Amino acid sequence: MTKKVKRAIFILIFSEFLVCLGISLVIPVMPFIKNELHLSATDIGIMSALFALAQFIASPVIGRLSDRIGRKPVLVSGLFLYMVSEVLFALTNHLYMFNLSRIVGGLSAAMVVPTAMAMAADITTRSQRARVVGWLSAAFSGGLILGPGIGGLLAKIDYKAPFWSAGFLGLLSMIALITLLPKEDDLLAPDIVAARKTKSTKTGVKSFLTKPIILLFIMILVSSFGLQGFESIYSIYVNEVFHFTLNNIALVLTLNGAISLIMQVALFDRLVVLFRETKLIRYCFFFSFAGTIWIILAHSKWEVVVATLIVFSSFDLLRPAITTLLTKASTTSQGLINGLNMSLTSVGNVIGPIMSGMLLDMNYHYPYLVVTVFLAASFLLTFQIHMTTQRD
Repeated sequence: MTKKVKRAIFILIFSEFLVCLGISLVIPVMPFIKNELHLSATDIGIMSALFALAQFIASPVIGRLSDRIGRKPVLVSGLFLYMVSEVLFALTNHLYMFNLSRIVGGLSAAMVVPTAMAMAADITTRSQRARVVGWLSAAFSGGLILGPGIGGLLAKIDYKAPFWSAGFLGLLSMIALITLLPKEDDLLAPDIVAARKTKSTKTGVKSFLTKPIILLFIMILVSSFGLQGFESIYSIYVNEVFHFTLNNIALVLTLNGAISLIMQVALFDRLVVLFRETKLIRYCFFFSFAGTIWIILAHSKWEVVVATLIVFSSFDLLRPAITTLLTKASTTSQGLINGLNMSLTSVGNVIGPIMSGMLLDMNYHYPYLVVTVFLAASFLLTFQIHMTTQRD
C-alpha cells in the first residue's frame, strides 16, 4: 500500500467518522430543543425520520452518480452539505428549519458514507479490502458511539455548541479532502485497473444483481433490522425483565463500544483471512441468534451481559463482512453497490425500532423472538451463498 493510498484511506476514515458523529451528536440535545421550543414527541420523531428517509432515497442515486463522475466530487459535496446542515441546526430556532437541516444531513450521509466505502474498494486490492473495510466500519461505529457523549459535553456550554463545532470540523475536513486527496486515477489498485481494462465501464444494475448479491442485500436489511430491533428496546427490556439499573446498562453499552472497536480495527481482517467472508457471515448470524435466545432464557444478570456482548459483537462483524463480500462483486459499480447497502440499512434502521416497540407493548419477549426468526432464516440462507460463490 503506497503512501498516497494510506493518506487517502486516512482522509476517508476521518470523513466517515465525522459524518457519523454528526448523526448521533443531536441525541443528547433533543430534550433541550423539545423543552426550549415546546415541541411534541411527534415533532422530534419526524425530525429523526427525515434524516433516515433522505438517506434511504438518495443513497442508491448518489452511489450511481459517483460511479459516473468520480468519488472525490461527491465526497467534497457531501462534506459541504454536512457543514451546511450543522450550521443550519445551530442558527435556527424554528421546527421547519430543524427538519430541513436533518434532510440536508441525510443527503450528506448518503454522499459521504457509501462513497467513502466505494472509494476504499477502488484503491485497495482484494487482499487489503477486509482490513480497510474494518477500519471504515470502526469509524462508522466510533462516530455513533462517541457522538452522544461529545454532544452532551459541548451542550453544557450551550445546547447549540455541538453543531457549531461539527460545522467547523466539516469545513476543515472538506478543505483537507480537496487539497490532500490525490486524483483517483493515481490511487486505483492494480487488480482494479486490470479488471476495468477487460470489462466495460458501462455496467448496469442487472450486471451484478445476481442471486448471491440479492441474498447479501437481504442480509444487510436483516442485520440492520435485527440490530436496531434488538438495540432500540434493550434498555427497557433488561430493566423490566432483569431489573438492570442505569449503571448496569451503561456498563454493558460501554463494554460493547470498546469491544466493537477492537474487533473491527484489530481482528476483522484476521477473521476474514481465517474463515473467509461467507463463513464469517454464517457464524455471525448463528451467534447473534444463539445470543438472543440466551437472553430470552437467561436467569441472571451476568448471563444477560455475556449474551448481549455476543450479540452486539456478532452484529459488529456481520455488516463489514457482508460489505467486504459485496465490494468484491463488481469492479465498476462500487458506488451503486454501497449506495444500495446504505439505503437498505436505513430501511432496517427505521422498521426495526417501530416493529420492536409495537411488539414490546404486547409482550416483553415478542420482539426478540421475532428477531431470532429472521436471524435463523438468514443463517440458513448463508449456505446458499456459499454454494453459489464458492469459486470466489
